[in-house]
Amino acid sequence: MQGLMDSMYDYEYFKGQVLKLTKIDLNAYKEKQMKRRIDTLISRHHLDGYQAFLDRIQEDSDVMEEFVNYLTINVSEFYRNPDQWEILDKEVFQSLFERFGQRLTIWSAACSTGDEPYSLVMALSRYMPLSRIKIIATDIDKQVLLAAKNGIYPAKSLENVPKDLKDKFFVEEGSLYRISDEVKRCVEFREHNLLRDTYPSNVNLIVCRNVLIYFTEEAKDEIFKKFYNSLSHGGILFLGSTEQMIGYKEVGYQRRASFFFEKPV
Repeated sequence: MQGLMDSMYDYEYFKGQVLKLTKIDLNAYKEKQMKRRIDTLISRHHLDGYQAFLDRIQEDSDVMEEFVNYLTINVSEFYRNPDQWEILDKEVFQSLFERFGQRLTIWSAACSTGDEPYSLVMALSRYMPLSRIKIIATDIDKQVLLAAKNGIYPAKSLENVPKDLKDKFFVEEGSLYRISDEVKRCVEFREHNLLRDTYPSNVNLIVCRNVLIYFTEEAKDEIFKKFYNSLSHGGILFLGSTEQMIGYKEVGYQRRASFFFEKPV
């Protein structure tokens, strides 16, 4: 029992130090799941406990980058859940164009390796020239933002990309695919912490998918409220298939379709 209490105390201390070092608040993540991931990473480095790991990440910037990347659980692919992208393409875009015109303010939050914002650019390219498209794409992880800016992906990530868009915007390089510079130029990547940093304002479309599942209910509620305040009236929040917003009416949203929530005009 004492060993368990010591371990819990050590983890509480560890969370406080991680917050100071990385500005990532581990209290906002589901504890059992996150603690298991961190313990696995510590074991992988053959270290004895949280203090030894804290010492290592402060000494070795590569291990620090690996740790932050591991914490932020980056799983992404182009056009993930194609049926939801079909709703975005056929219904949501049209509604936004009617309301705001074609120069939309779009934010891809927790964008990971860039698959999502680049998917948005390609989807919008069916309706307008690329010169009119500008996506703000943010993530807490510098490493994945660098990967996003490079724009090189394995074939598996592209499985759901419509063939005409794949042929138009990707160049095959061996077993990998490079996205075109003209698509890259449509996306502005920024570092951003959803729990700490200021949100953009008057956004017409926020896309945040399959990320919030890792947060506690309290943290999710806070983020949903911040998204609401970030949206323009008539703006839409697009969530992933792993997420639920049970109390959306209390926040002020109206449900447009599964995984699409609107801030009323």
